[in-house]
Amino acid sequence: MTQTLLRGRLLSFVKAPESLTDSESYRYETDGGLLINNGLIVESGPYAEVKAKVTADAVEIDHRPHLIMPGFIDMHLHFPQMQVIASYAANLLEWLNTYTFPEECRFVESAHAQRIAGHFYDELVRHGTTTAVAYCSVHKTSADAFFAEALKRNMRMVGGKVMMDRNAPQGLLDTPQMGYDETRQIIAEWHGKGRNHVAITPRFAITSTPAQMEATQALAREFPDLHIQTHLSENHDEIKFTCELYPEAIDYTDIYARYGLLGDKTLFGHCIHLSDREADAMSEAGSVAVHCPTSNLFLGSGLFPLKALGRREKPVRIGVATDIGGGSSYSMLRTMDEAYKIQQLLGERLNPLESYYHMTLGNARSLSLADRIGTLDVGSDADIVVLNAAATPAMALKMEVVKTLPEELFLLQTMGDDRAIVETYVAGVAAKSAI
Repeated sequence: MTQTLLRGRLLSFVKAPESLTDSESYRYETDGGLLINNGLIVESGPYAEVKAKVTADAVEIDHRPHLIMPGFIDMHLHFPQMQVIASYAANLLEWLNTYTFPEECRFVESAHAQRIAGHFYDELVRHGTTTAVAYCSVHKTSADAFFAEALKRNMRMVGGKVMMDRNAPQGLLDTPQMGYDETRQIIAEWHGKGRNHVAITPRFAITSTPAQMEATQALAREFPDLHIQTHLSENHDEIKFTCELYPEAIDYTDIYARYGLLGDKTLFGHCIHLSDREADAMSEAGSVAVHCPTSNLFLGSGLFPLKALGRREKPVRIGVATDIGGGSSYSMLRTMDEAYKIQQLLGERLNPLESYYHMTLGNARSLSLADRIGTLDVGSDADIVVLNAAATPAMALKMEVVKTLPEELFLLQTMGDDRAIVETYVAGVAAKSAI
């Protein structure tokens, strides 16, 4: 295949930043080159050195003075909730029952699922997100649409059909056996096809009976390498109701532990109100707490203790995510802007280097996929975002006084959105400009 050479300022992380001045945590080339072939990064470094290695027929794209980074990774969102976003409700459970569950019932129809899948991927690409971890609806049709569209676009995606057999409308209920059988079918049909990853997806303990949790446990035993995703400790009323449904459990986290669902590829959405015992259990299992700041603020669920969880004697692994449609933006830039504000309210500081680490390498590590995504390392998938910190007149005016890389990153995080995304490359192919 024809090689592609991207030129611009390259930024990629190698470890979690320890401070705003931790220049050892990242690699930065002021005039860098990325050589892409067959969907992979084959050379990365100073432009002159990479340029010397290209073939005669290579296509060169000059993105100077823009910033080139690994594509953003979104650890938790709901594919069927595109038309639920911006729905007025008092809290999580009211929002689910009034808007979300009725909307998800529509995904029994293949045509509707396929239409929304097209829009869903367009929005991810428009906002610079190249990998996401998504919940489909209870219907197999929704998972088929989700994975078919990912395959069509050659995107590395993680997703699963939710399993739920109680406390929801009849049109959204499966049975323990149906949830098990259809998840196995989806694994057989889609996992490993293209760049697809299937996740075992019990929605949350409120919507699964003990029998269905046992079916989920059976799937986890049969497919130990698959991701598991569910929700945990998002809202006080949710926690109370869940513990009433499982009175034998010590706490909410213990419910999942009793069914063998705590592991190093388990992704728990929210985790705002964990007790010390629960945080210890998650840390010991290597499970991931996925922070969804715009959703937490929109639904009034609480303030996630991101910094506190990370510095515990037994630290908890962290991911960050938009949580569309409880979340209010598809943009990981907007997401981390809200994460910054939450930490401010908690008396903590989240510096911009940390934010971009979380959106790229941090999330890749939390997904156990850092060998494939999240960096600009040679051998990585060529999933790339190009950022313009002067994308709007107001941003351009601010850029006149920006002197450092962290200042530029913070400007992008604070004022940026899809307009700041110059281009999104998926496996080396320009995707945003093709929408």
